[in-house]
Amino acid sequence: MPLISDLLFEARAAAQSLATLAAGPHIRLGVTGLSRAGKTVFITALIEHLTKAASPASRGRRNTLPVFRVHAEGRLIGATLEPQPDDTVPRFAYEDHIAALAGPKADAGARHWPQSTRRISELRLRVFFDQKTGLRPARQSLAIDIVDYPGEWLLDLPLLAKSFAQWSRETFIASASAARAPLAVQWRGLAANIDPRGTANEEEARREAELFTTYLRACRADEYHFSSLPPGRFLMPGDLEGSPALTFAPLAVEEGTSHPPDSFAGMMERRYEAYKTHVVKPFFRDHFARLDRQIVLVDTLAALNAGPAAMRDLETALTDVLTAFRAGRGNLLSALFRPKIDKILFAATKADHLHHTSHDRLEAILRHLTAKAIARVETVGAEVDVIALAAVRATREAKVGGFDEPALEAVIGTPLDGEHIGGEIFDGMSEAAIYPGELPRNPEAVFRDEPRTVKQEEIDYRFVRFRPPSPVRAKDGTLLPPPHIRLDRALQFLLGDRLG
Repeated sequence: MPLISDLLFEARAAAQSLATLAAGPHIRLGVTGLSRAGKTVFITALIEHLTKAASPASRGRRNTLPVFRVHAEGRLIGATLEPQPDDTVPRFAYEDHIAALAGPKADAGARHWPQSTRRISELRLRVFFDQKTGLRPARQSLAIDIVDYPGEWLLDLPLLAKSFAQWSRETFIASASAARAPLAVQWRGLAANIDPRGTANEEEARREAELFTTYLRACRADEYHFSSLPPGRFLMPGDLEGSPALTFAPLAVEEGTSHPPDSFAGMMERRYEAYKTHVVKPFFRDHFARLDRQIVLVDTLAALNAGPAAMRDLETALTDVLTAFRAGRGNLLSALFRPKIDKILFAATKADHLHHTSHDRLEAILRHLTAKAIARVETVGAEVDVIALAAVRATREAKVGGFDEPALEAVIGTPLDGEHIGGEIFDGMSEAAIYPGELPRNPEAVFRDEPRTVKQEEIDYRFVRFRPPSPVRAKDGTLLPPPHIRLDRALQFLLGDRLG
């Protein structure tokens, strides 16, 4: 029999869906990805392009969204921001983020990437367009609610089906791997000396939770770049930072064993279940379960830099992400009672760090990462695609070398302060031509610790991070949308069918 809370959720979801349908055409677009995948930049660029695509400053300029059909066909009238649709969710700070990318008008050199997503936020964008109907087009509009949330929270959804003992066992197994074991020494050392049957001790619980969180943070560092690190709120706490809700950690307990409430294991298990009930379930019910479309941004290059162990861990994380989606082809009933995500786009970000000749290989690697999970989702009718993109292009391409050496396909941009290749350290102010190397033709090569069938030089690559590009303004001083790579293809996949 359904729980009362579940019935209340269904009733609330139905009421929200009816209100949405009454307000006219509408879509909820979820934007997620693990830390530093580029969620904030993607949303900012999307809004900037749609709100300015048909502006007077853009007239007469080259179409920057050629694959986005409604714009290419001249049917896009414009887009405007509307009041925040949900009074309980923070507004996505679009204006602050575009200001960060452009820098002050008097000092464009102060431009920088906006702060990363640390909590859920939302923004409503209304797009106006001409709908093709018969001989005369009819003017229409589509409300797009863009929901931005940390991908780390998404990795928590599988916990709803796991007991404390199962989660503890899986976490200990993962931490014992060759790559993670050195990072887990302190936490595992303390955990090994805790008697689960002993009396609950708040100070000891806090100490283990702190060491466990330190282990998770170490796993996420650039040199390791592991991705599958639940519970997600330990790394992205949002408004729970410092809360007792995050004061628990795995213990060596047996499945099916009952623990007295006043025991250490009893306290940890109780807090784990409270985390699922009061943190994970509300996120699922209030936000995630209401999405119609989803884009998952993946910093594939950072995992490639970190090595095969990071790539295999990213594959696990992405598989867990897709199992969490309530995917399936939408219809009227699903729109009324339980919306389903009918389109999912996986995007390998920062494609501008590579020469375009490697973009197909980057897409192939991401497709390989998501192959198992995509096969599962496609069987229930959801449409899935994979692309390589840069929502804001920070580089341009050139050939370097010559004379006695063959010319190399390079990218030119301003590396961030402290970025380095070999012995050269960049100051964050000067442009540099970087040869990033070539990705392997066989995507499986990046998962192997000792590639045997691929020559070593074919998997020699290096990626640095770049500053945002210099802003471009129209003659009247209006800031123009930043350059991109395949943002138009992402827009067409996610929104094209709803824009005529």
